[in-house]
Formats: sequence, structure tokens, C-alpha cells
Amino acid sequence: MAAISFSEKDLLCPQCSDIYYLPVLLKCGHNICRFCLQKFWEWKGCKECPVCRTMSVPGRPPINLALKIAADNYQVQKTVGNQDVCRLHKEKLKIFCHNDLEPICLVCQTSRQHKVHECCPVEEAAEQKKREISAMLDSLRKKLKTLHKTKVDREETKSYIQRQANQSEEAIKEGFQKLHLFLREEENGRLKLLKQEKEIKTQVMCEKLENIKEQIKNLSCTISDIEAYLRAKDLPFLQDYKEMKKRAKCNIPEPECIRDILINSAKHLGSLKFGIWKKMANIVTCVPITLDPNTAHSNLTFSEELTSVQYSSKQVLPGNPERCTSRVCVLGANGYTSGKHSWTVEVGQGKDWYIGVARESIKRESTVFLNPTEGFWVLGLCNGDSFWAETLPRTKLVLKQKPEKITVQLDYDKGKVVFINAADLTVIHAFKDRFTERIFPYFSPGLCENANNSIPLTVCPLTVTVEAK
Repeated sequence: MAAISFSEKDLLCPQCSDIYYLPVLLKCGHNICRFCLQKFWEWKGCKECPVCRTMSVPGRPPINLALKIAADNYQVQKTVGNQDVCRLHKEKLKIFCHNDLEPICLVCQTSRQHKVHECCPVEEAAEQKKREISAMLDSLRKKLKTLHKTKVDREETKSYIQRQANQSEEAIKEGFQKLHLFLREEENGRLKLLKQEKEIKTQVMCEKLENIKEQIKNLSCTISDIEAYLRAKDLPFLQDYKEMKKRAKCNIPEPECIRDILINSAKHLGSLKFGIWKKMANIVTCVPITLDPNTAHSNLTFSEELTSVQYSSKQVLPGNPERCTSRVCVLGANGYTSGKHSWTVEVGQGKDWYIGVARESIKRESTVFLNPTEGFWVLGLCNGDSFWAETLPRTKLVLKQKPEKITVQLDYDKGKVVFINAADLTVIHAFKDRFTERIFPYFSPGLCENANNSIPLTVCPLTVTVEAK
């Protein structure tokens, strides 16, 4: 029987546009690589021809033997020549040198260059190196998965920045609505700063997202190339081994932890009216500390100027590194590394709360004990009747009356934290320690079964005169 002649165009798969690999013949007469056809059927969910959409008969379509032989011969003709023969000795490349990482012939193996090198048959080397590259491919797939997850997180954070900026803008406008027209310039100034921060931080996140997308694109291409490379025959595989190993070793760093990327609401909203108190002293209040919502648990909500916090229903917030997720708490916006500082907290009739100070390096994403060893100097009320100083072990406090306002005095240099009943100025408890890092005010309003009945913790305002005292 006369051999069937095929042109190069006839040997191209209509699905992958590459030379046929195990071509199968469909009922409609079209030929498709078996692997391409399986992928198409899995994706489509039905057995139809990728070219003309004709439904195929049940069962596996037969291999077009004549086309397979022609395609194989064409591939052999492309690889015949210098690729499988030693350029120096014109012998078959049957040995792989592990020292030089290249195929060699039997004559090369006995030469001075390779005589003391570690060598093995091409087949054995190909199997070993394929396992090696496959292991590296697994690592690349894990990195790709991490990059995809990071991309999703970054997109969520980007959206939250926009929402946070919008909320801050609304709060700023509401505050300025209470002022007279001559304060409009102050309002516009603050909105400008907020807009600049939003644009800068949104731009930063856009750049980070673009970087992640580029890494994903490059890594996806590398993985696709390696997957195709692993399907190559032994000699072509080993001949490209050096270059492909370099690509497989691509050093993609772990996604960086982006700190301070959220809108600094404390800067924009904290003591908003106090900034112009000299002009509007009769309606302005001033507090010694401002709460930082970027450190807050997702079950906490705040008052307009971030001076009060209470338990609420859970909110959807990004997982930024500053946020406390292991305890229902929030930190102050400003930390201290020296000096004396004091603030009074109205605890009201709350049944469960903790107040005090905490160091900057506390564990924010894992459960810890509230004691000085873990970086907390706090006292609290449990079940509405038991007062505790969180020492190690903790100390139960016996109080004559239940305080509604407690003053926290921090003397950083002397390592003291003193809690005072604001009603009669009696000392409730005092901690003595040595501080070695930044210390932040700490607030935890406790859990509440019904968020509508939660009692807030409120930072009491200072008396506003010519100077804040």
C-alpha cells in the first residue's frame, strides 16, 4: 500500500497548533491530539469535536496510525543531526555527566575531561532529573497558590481602603457641619490630606497588586513551560536541562507584609474639633488619647471622634498586621517611650471589661494571657462583681464601691502603671515593672450576647482652657 504523504500543515493539531502527539480520529473526520481532546472534553462537559462541534460516538476514538507515524517521523527529522550525536566524536549520546550536567558519548566518558566525573546512562539520569524538576515544580505551584491568595487579600484590602476613606470623609463632613462657615477652610484642608493619603495608599496597593499579577503571570508561564518540558523525550529533556533548571530555580520572594497601609483614621478623625478649639472652645472637647480602629477586633465599633468603643456585630475587615484578632480589644493611636501620661476611662455599668496598657510587640493573632510576662498591665471586671489585677498569678481586688470612672496613670521612666478610682482618688492597684519598648493604652469592652445592650468604654474629655491639663 502506498504511503500517505502529509505536509507540515497537515501535521498540526487544530487545538494546540503543535505537531500531533498521539492523534485520534473522530467520527466527523477531524484529527486531534488525544491529550488536547481529553482536556477539551473535560472543560466542555460533553464529547464533541473541538473543530466542528459534531458529537462523538461513545468510547475512546482510535489513534490515526498513519498520521501518528508521519508526525513522529517529522519530529525525528527535526531532532536528527547534532542533537543526539556527540559533536566531538560523532558517537551517540548515551551517557549523562552529573558534574557538567550534560549528555556525553562513551568516548567522552573515557576522556580527560570526564574521566573522574560521575556518570550514568541517559535513561537513568533522565528519570532522576525529572524527579528533581518535578519536586521544584511542586514548590513553584505552592508559591503560585500563595501569590493567588495574596492577590485576593490585596484586592480586599484595596476595597476596604476605599470604604474606610469614604467613612472617614463622611465623619469629617459631619463634624464640620457643626461649625460655622469661617471654618470651611479647615474642613477642606483635612479632606485634602485624607484624599492625598487615600491616593497614595491606593496607589501603593495598586502597585503591589500589579507586582503580584506580574509575578503570577511570569510564574504561570514558567510552570507551563516546565510542564511541557517534562513531557519531552529524554535527550531533548537533558539537553535543555541546564536552562530549565535555572528557570525552575527562579527566586520569587514571599509576599511582603504591608504595614501601615490602611487609612490612618486616627490622624483624620482623632480630636477633630479640638484642632480648632481656640475658635470654637464652647463646643469643643479634648481627650488625652485617641483609639486606633486599625488595631481593633472586628467586633468593635467607635464613636465619631474615636474616643469611645463598644462591642457590636462582626464586621468584615482586612487582616492587616496591626489588628488584634485574638482578643476583643483595641489599642490607643499613640504609644509612649518616656514620660508621665494619664487618662480617665468611663466604664459605666459594664459587667466585663479590661483597661490598662500593653507593649507594642504583644501577640495580636494568637491567644495570650493578660499578664506582664505577655506584655499587658491591666485590670478588669468579670461577671459584674469580681475585680482582678492581671498579675502572674492574677490578684483579686476587694473594692468598697464599684468605680464608674478609672484613671490610668503611666510613668514610663519609673515603670509604673497605677489605677485610681476617679470618684474618691483611691488607688485600686499599681504595677511596678521595667518597660523596654513602646507602650500603648489598652481597652477591651468585653463580650456581650446582645450587641445592642453592650456598654461602651469611653475616654473622658479634659477640661478645655487656654491649655489642656
